[in-house]
Amino acid sequence: MRRVGVFCGSNSGLRSEYLEAARDTGLALVERGLGLVYGGANLGLMGEIANAVLARGGEVIGVIPESLVAREIAHPRLTDLRIVKSMHERKMMMSDLADGFIALPGGYGTLEEFFEIVTWAQLGLHAKPCGVLNVCRYYDQLLNFLDQAVEEQFLREQNRSLILEAEDPRTLLAQFENYQQVQVTKWIGKGET
Repeated sequence: MRRVGVFCGSNSGLRSEYLEAARDTGLALVERGLGLVYGGANLGLMGEIANAVLARGGEVIGVIPESLVAREIAHPRLTDLRIVKSMHERKMMMSDLADGFIALPGGYGTLEEFFEIVTWAQLGLHAKPCGVLNVCRYYDQLLNFLDQAVEEQFLREQNRSLILEAEDPRTLLAQFENYQQVQVTKWIGKGET
């Protein structure tokens, strides 16, 4: 593992713990010698994690669609800033550059980007670890929903296990190091429990 892709808010959120978690995740990446791949902005949690990695001499690659360069304020001091045409191209490039993916707290964009990457794992397009950093239990309701999707047979237990979870970035990165994706070759069939 060389780099980790992080999806997170371009806002800071309500709690100071979210900013602290972004900084701590950046520190944890540098401690393991891992680079950061993220959305390229200089705002909110996105800017915080990038600045934390840069302050410790780590590698930071930002990937930002040209339509968001001004709105999200592209970070001016990254190791590498890649400006792409679309959100889809952003996700493809981030997928190519990163060896695992973390979702910190965020909104629609964070969830959409993270779940597309998880869906690609479910479809066998990659076998990279994906996890949520459950800061202040931010993702509890989402994780409970995924458990309900298993109970209601819209999601297999093996596919539910594609999303790792931890409250601390070092714990989550340790899970990444030991990750072995379970391959599921067919969908839930009628009558299966």
